[in-house]
Amino acid sequence: MLSYRHGFHAGNHADVLKHFVTIQLLNYLGQKDAAYTYIDTHSGAGLYALDAGYASKNAEYETGIAPLWDRKDLPPALAEYVNLVKELNPSGKMRYYPGSPYCADKIMREQDRLRLFELHPSEIKILSENFRKLDAHAAAQGHRPTTRGKRVIITAGDGFEGLKALLPPPSRRGMVLIDPPYEVKDDYRRVKETVQDAALRFPTGVYAVWYPILQRMESKQLPERLKRIPGNGWLNVSLTIGGVTPDGFGLHSSGMFILNPPWTLEATLREVMPYLVSVLGKDAAATFTLESGETQVIGKGRGKPVSPPRTPVVRTRTR
Repeated sequence: MLSYRHGFHAGNHADVLKHFVTIQLLNYLGQKDAAYTYIDTHSGAGLYALDAGYASKNAEYETGIAPLWDRKDLPPALAEYVNLVKELNPSGKMRYYPGSPYCADKIMREQDRLRLFELHPSEIKILSENFRKLDAHAAAQGHRPTTRGKRVIITAGDGFEGLKALLPPPSRRGMVLIDPPYEVKDDYRRVKETVQDAALRFPTGVYAVWYPILQRMESKQLPERLKRIPGNGWLNVSLTIGGVTPDGFGLHSSGMFILNPPWTLEATLREVMPYLVSVLGKDAAATFTLESGETQVIGKGRGKPVSPPRTPVVRTRTR
């Protein structure tokens, strides 16, 4: 199915969680001089207009970036994300919102590499055009990177399958963002199998999975299944902005699961998540959860990975 267009949801509360966390992961990888590779399996268009087209129909950005736009009390880590969005809007008016490829491009350095996949025929054209415009803008400012052709590679195709050929990356350092539309139940299975396979090919990679929190069983089971994948620990965070409406429509909660997370990320989330609940929360059902744990890799043929008890789930609610 190729009916999904992320433009309808650009800048909503789920994007805030996804992009804020992604920026933190990339910042951590950038602390070392050695290059790293960022792989986005479902890149979308990369950049979205909030005042026209799909995004303007439901105005979902009003549940996410909009309430944060003029805040003066943003936690430092969250302020970095908001400022990145504001750089796209020099007039001060909120008109454009960056997708994960644009966020990554702004954070990453000249020596780092972006590998972007998109299957939707319309989205891949827009993604390619947006990066062409970025090149043109940089050239107009007198900046002509010598490695652009190698630094960013955009591929029209299935990111689940394309990921296999890229792991491990040449630098042996990298991050993978997996963010499918979850239009069909099979996406949940493919996410789990893709992360499991990727972790075998590239055990030290950082793997970030965004997922919707819905009533369907597959949604509830996904993070539990991801926790059993061997790695150097995991972290699972979710954000709920309100209770389910009577009609059952709309996305009110989503999560990010990170395999091999940076040791600094949990503390950052403990600071930022209560703030997001207080600002984005719509009613008393607004909350967040944050949990972490470890998986132990047992030698081949000696058993299955085991998980020690997880840390307690942290919750907070609006009043």
